[in-house]
Amino acid sequence: RVFDSRFLLFYFVLCFIFPAVCAVLIYLRHNAGAIAMFKIDVARLIPIDGRFFFRFLGWQGSMAFLLTAFIGPGLISTDLRNNALPLYFCRPFSRAEYVVGKMSVLATLLSAITWAPGLLLFAFEAYLEGGAWFRDNLYLASGIFLGAWVWILTLCLLALALSAWVKWRVVAGALLFGVFFAAAGFGAAINHVLHTDSGNLLNLAELVRTIWVGLFRIPSRSGLEAESAWMALAGILVLCLLLLDRKVRAFEVVRS
Repeated sequence: RVFDSRFLLFYFVLCFIFPAVCAVLIYLRHNAGAIAMFKIDVARLIPIDGRFFFRFLGWQGSMAFLLTAFIGPGLISTDLRNNALPLYFCRPFSRAEYVVGKMSVLATLLSAITWAPGLLLFAFEAYLEGGAWFRDNLYLASGIFLGAWVWILTLCLLALALSAWVKWRVVAGALLFGVFFAAAGFGAAINHVLHTDSGNLLNLAELVRTIWVGLFRIPSRSGLEAESAWMALAGILVLCLLLLDRKVRAFEVVRS
């Protein structure tokens, strides 16, 4: 039902424009005829390194966030609003299978616009550069795959948790923006008042960015350590799982 909406279908196609631009940039670096035709200064071409794929994942990650905001809030809230969970769980169907099934909707779409085109770009560059570049930069491929899945799991679990607790789809979508931007603002205020970097632990985007910096071996400008970012993000994901465990049940206790 996702692509019943023409807007979502158009947006999903739009998500592949930037990977196409990146593929053109990679091609231009290895095509002497195109460089001469367009009079391109080779020194000004973007190098294909960790920063290149970091920027790629950052842009596609932003697109993935917006896609999650459109799709995620309705995944569980619709079932809760229609009291459909007892119909699911009266069959040999566990709660874990239900959550994984709902998550697979988002994970499949987000994978298609993040690590899948990222690995294709890596393979394209490796084909043009040769085996030596592939061996020396294999960590970039693992960074693309692992970094994308860190972001995908974060978005999926957060969207499902909000969808389970807020039955109104529009409100759940607004809360998804609020969790990212309000928490980031609160963390920045803590940093400013207390003259510390600990407030960044509340900033989900900064946590993921810090993890990506370590995966792509880029010098970090953040005061956060990669280990702290991993631990803080793991705690947030566990909290999302606990929230899902409380709401995804075959019955609901109503206190009068």
